[in-house]
Amino acid sequence: QVQLVESGGGLVQAGGSLRLSCAASGSFFAINVMGWYRQAPGKQRDLVATMSSGGSTSYADSVKGRFTISKDKAKNTVYLQMNSLKPEDTAVYYCNIVVPGSGYWGQGTQVTVSS
Repeated sequence: QVQLVESGGGLVQAGGSLRLSCAASGSFFAINVMGWYRQAPGKQRDLVATMSSGGSTSYADSVKGRFTISKDKAKNTVYLQMNSLKPEDTAVYYCNIVVPGSGYWGQGTQVTVSS
């Protein structure tokens, strides 16, 4: 079993910053991909950023240049630094990891950006 614990969400004014964290624990041999997705009310869950085990990153066009994904391999933790936040970034943010044979989701953390 794998557990993901997210933290760092909250309310921030437009132009502000937040840093999300997601710590993975449990039984897994390796993590292939760690990433963040978000889901706004009434919309589908969309990819925000991912990082492979080798360090390759991928970002949604809407967050390029503003968000940065990073990880601490020793702690099995992935981070999402979010700068220059906009009201349209408001959503529940979900951590996701892919391990050999399966994938797991965090419980989600709310990010609200006020204008």
